Amino acid sequence: MQEKMLKDIIRRLTRLEKEVFSNKSQKEDKKGPTRNFSGPTGGLKLFLSKGFFDNKRTLANVREELEKKNYHYSPKAVDHALRRLSKPGEPLVALKEGGRKVYVKRK
Repeated sequence: MQEKMLKDIIRRLTRLEKEVFSNKSQKEDKKGPTRNFSGPTGGLKLFLSKGFFDNKRTLANVREELEKKNYHYSPKAVDHALRRLSKPGEPLVALKEGGRKVYVKRK
């Protein structure tokens, strides 16, 4: 009984050490590119990968397209996700046009 428990603990410890102390690039290769398209931010990341933000989009345009893809979120939730993805260093940029914000892919 104790020998079985000891083997189990060693196996788990080995797996943990491998995850903690391995290079990040090795983890990505093993799992492939990690894509999480859940939540409002996930929906926006899905649109980014499909080229949706190659043209300027308003919050209303984005919400309409999200609903077509069964992402049903409040305007506030979508706006918050857009603001997060348009911070410096993130993939979107926010511009003011005609008193409204538009979002487009950062070049």
